[in-house]
Amino acid sequence: MTKYAFFNDQIVPIEEAKISIMNHTFNYGTGCFEGIRAYWNEASEQLYIFRLAEHYERLINSSKYLQINLPYDVHKLCNITVELLNKEGFRTDVYVRPITYKSDSGIGCRLHNLQSGFAMFSVPFGSYVENEEGVRAGVSSWRRNPDSSIPARGKINGAYVNSALSKTWAYQHGYDEAIVLNEAGHVAEGSAENIFMLRRGQLITPPITEDILEGITRDTLIQLAQEEMGVQVIERPIDRSELIIADEIFFCGTGVQIASVVSVDQIPIGNGKMGPLVAELRQKYFDVVRGKNPKYMAWCTPVF
Repeated sequence: MTKYAFFNDQIVPIEEAKISIMNHTFNYGTGCFEGIRAYWNEASEQLYIFRLAEHYERLINSSKYLQINLPYDVHKLCNITVELLNKEGFRTDVYVRPITYKSDSGIGCRLHNLQSGFAMFSVPFGSYVENEEGVRAGVSSWRRNPDSSIPARGKINGAYVNSALSKTWAYQHGYDEAIVLNEAGHVAEGSAENIFMLRRGQLITPPITEDILEGITRDTLIQLAQEEMGVQVIERPIDRSELIIADEIFFCGTGVQIASVVSVDQIPIGNGKMGPLVAELRQKYFDVVRGKNPKYMAWCTPVF
């Protein structure tokens, strides 16, 4: 159970971390957030936060779009996170949610002449989707918001209405997750995950110019696939029709981790089961995030 939050420049009991219903971000979605995971390693009795600095670099960049000025740099944000998790004392996998927001109250849809705030909490967290080894996906009728409208590369609170629409569309149509196209009709992402497909021995993923989040897990898996598995990774636009004839497909992200897609629009992908590449990549990824691979320990920040 969550006991604490970082709020108004200090760690306080979670019950004290409150904002008014008149808050600008609550009314207009003018905030940014990050999703950060920390993984418990039972053997070493250590909680490792994965790629902590990179997440805060992205949070600061996202905040620039909304003219949110943070009083902390990346180093300070990392220290605050370690301090909060240390105080919580979690001995299980954890999800950390830092938020930057407009702290003013009142009516008026704008970004300028508003004060900025920062808050953070953490919760014990397992799987984001129910079946990471067998996701049934459908191509959503909703399109990804374009960069010229609300940049998908920023984790902007209000933009995630687009993700919510796609996710609920998928659920209400009998799928586990959505695949979302961009305005050009190319595959962009899942509702809130990056996507990869395997075709003819190549691992293919949309480039960051296709209205996608510049995913940290995405970047991690590109490195692991190339360095540890010798798999060629190609960044190029993906047509919707390519999904059906892919050998393997998977979603990835901090929340979803790595989830194998076994069908798209009710059509099986490959043999309709998690493929060997996804299975191997999942194992390598979980070894890395739990601090079991010495080569990548620089990505893991110990809490205790």
